[in-house]
Amino acid sequence: MTATAYQAPANATMNRVPEYEQPLSERVRTLLRLEFLYQQLLYNAEHDSDWATRATINCLLEIMAILTRGDVRSEVHKELDLQIEKLKRFQSQPGVDSGRLGSLLNNLIRSREDIDAIGTKFIQPLKESEFLASIKHRSSIPGGTCEFDLPEYSHWLRQPIDRRQEDLDVWVACIRPVCDAVTELLWLIRESAQPTGKTAINGMYQHRMQRDSSCRLLRVSLPEGSRLFPEISGSQHRFTIRFLEWSTINSRAVQTGHDVNFKLSIC
Repeated sequence: MTATAYQAPANATMNRVPEYEQPLSERVRTLLRLEFLYQQLLYNAEHDSDWATRATINCLLEIMAILTRGDVRSEVHKELDLQIEKLKRFQSQPGVDSGRLGSLLNNLIRSREDIDAIGTKFIQPLKESEFLASIKHRSSIPGGTCEFDLPEYSHWLRQPIDRRQEDLDVWVACIRPVCDAVTELLWLIRESAQPTGKTAINGMYQHRMQRDSSCRLLRVSLPEGSRLFPEISGSQHRFTIRFLEWSTINSRAVQTGHDVNFKLSIC
């Protein structure tokens, strides 16, 4: 499994320290993709323009595509159970902030209850929507959602934002319990490990996991303003990080020949 690392989206500022993430399990890979789309959906849904609404619908359709492949709801439920059991083990340990731990547990238990409440057919109302189905069908064609292709869609986009928002709220409500749980789970996974300083000799770093390691996510942080980015390949047993120098979109990035100081979190 080799891929250029997925860059974690900025939450507060575009000037944050460059941070890159690489999933090492299929479950976390799916969670990251859902989070990536859900963040875009929420961002675009806050804007009034019809272009923003189009972007919101596109994200919704992509989320639907992920949720209809395999039993993602069950995977999220299993991950919630796993994290709840992990946190419960800390309850009897000295020095633990019981208030904060209790809050985290309550959030996860509430998310699990919400997942139980929506049932296995939670996505069915979206799949049965002829309006969304027509957009999905035409979206596979370049420019296929133009006004002359989908006049009803164009008419809906011309409605006041409050009217559009009513429909968006109904659709997003179907996926919100799963997507909110994904957001909570990824936060916990990321917070499960502290970053440690590492050095990549001549731009390369290799790491072999311990036999009992359960790592599922790697996080790499570089100094702000760095011209480098990591390319990560590996599995839950071992991985390699190569740091590539980027210049322009017209020049292929190459591995740096210098030692690179970075921070690594093995979550």
